[in-house]
Amino acid sequence: MASFEVIGGKPLHGEIVPQGAKNEALQILCAVLLTSEPVTISNVPDIRDVNKLIELLRDLGVKVGKLSSDSYLFQADNVNLAYLDTPEFIAQAGALRGSVMILGPMLARFGRCQLPKPGGDKIGRRPMDTHFLGLEKLGGKLTLEGKDFYRIKAENGLTGAYMMLDEASVTGTANIVMAAVLASGTTTVYNAACEPYLQQLCKMLVRMGAKINGIGSNLLTIEGVEQLGGTEHRMLPDMIEIGSFIGLAAMTGSEITIKDCQIAELGIIPDTFRKLGIKLEFRGDDIHIPAQEHYEIDTYLDGSILTISDHTWPGFTPDLLSIVLVVATQAKGTVLIHQKMFESRLFFVDKLIDMGAQVILCDPHRATVIGLNHQKRLHGITMSSPDIRAGVALLIAALSAEGRSVIENVEQIDRGYQHIDQRLVALGAQIRRL
Repeated sequence: MASFEVIGGKPLHGEIVPQGAKNEALQILCAVLLTSEPVTISNVPDIRDVNKLIELLRDLGVKVGKLSSDSYLFQADNVNLAYLDTPEFIAQAGALRGSVMILGPMLARFGRCQLPKPGGDKIGRRPMDTHFLGLEKLGGKLTLEGKDFYRIKAENGLTGAYMMLDEASVTGTANIVMAAVLASGTTTVYNAACEPYLQQLCKMLVRMGAKINGIGSNLLTIEGVEQLGGTEHRMLPDMIEIGSFIGLAAMTGSEITIKDCQIAELGIIPDTFRKLGIKLEFRGDDIHIPAQEHYEIDTYLDGSILTISDHTWPGFTPDLLSIVLVVATQAKGTVLIHQKMFESRLFFVDKLIDMGAQVILCDPHRATVIGLNHQKRLHGITMSSPDIRAGVALLIAALSAEGRSVIENVEQIDRGYQHIDQRLVALGAQIRRL
């Protein structure tokens, strides 16, 4: 396993461009299975999870052409369904959480799909019930073999249906939408996810010939069509990277400009960081974070302690709570971090405590952070990255800390952040891959 050696305590300076959105990419790439015509996708992030999904699509028989460093041409005109029955497919799909999003397109276009229990971050329970309940309402027949292998078929095709989702799952909604666009009749999805990435998927499908109303809301109405055509699509910048860079600038007292952020698509992310006292300047679609010696956490109007919690869109994304928690350790004031959606995502705070942070882990979902106000710096330690987002949070902590830190298992970070060490070195960070 690779590691990062980090020498912290240096302010950074410069401009950085966020990668294409990972969470959008995993949906968009699977949507190419819905048509036999060419689909061109640009701003594709060069990260491990996305590259593994592209490899899976290629092995399924999808033609893949790389047009530039971040642009690809896909054509799924000769998909090899027999590959689903091979040990190689089971190993590939089982190692990648994003593989779950081939279910909807494969079922809609080819009438069957199968999948081992997908891998991914160990951040708590991530049940797939929403995916399968929705696909079953469209006419899919699910067979569960043991606890870890799913088969779903629709030998007579899919038929539109009304459904109210038990949770506003982004990937569950994406799977249902991709299946419904080729189903006969009308599908109504209530309590649908409405994240910008899901909106991007819907807009792409509309350009391919799908009929979807209610995009951007939690009520989607889909009129099925017989077939879809090709299109071109450009992905949004990754909002999680943007939030990570905001936190990095504040934590290290750095002056950083984040380029081409598509600010209108960031929701409450900028305002959430402002609640921590971080100054942000919008310059067109760029976000400039000036160097700050101190930043102070807001309180509620009655003076009580601020709570920052995650929620489905348009609430605050759970993927940034790890970053917020780390940044709060050097703020002035106290904040309660409430991770509602996953019960294992705060289990990296022991490493922050070892670095000198004042954090109380109240339970698996809540942590209270007492900020050090930069009066006492964190100190470097050796630690391991437990998941993608916690890994980058620990990297930010290490860059702000005195002395040398080693972060092991950085393959986790590589799954979600494109060449992060090289890009931060360009800003003046001292990071070496071991």
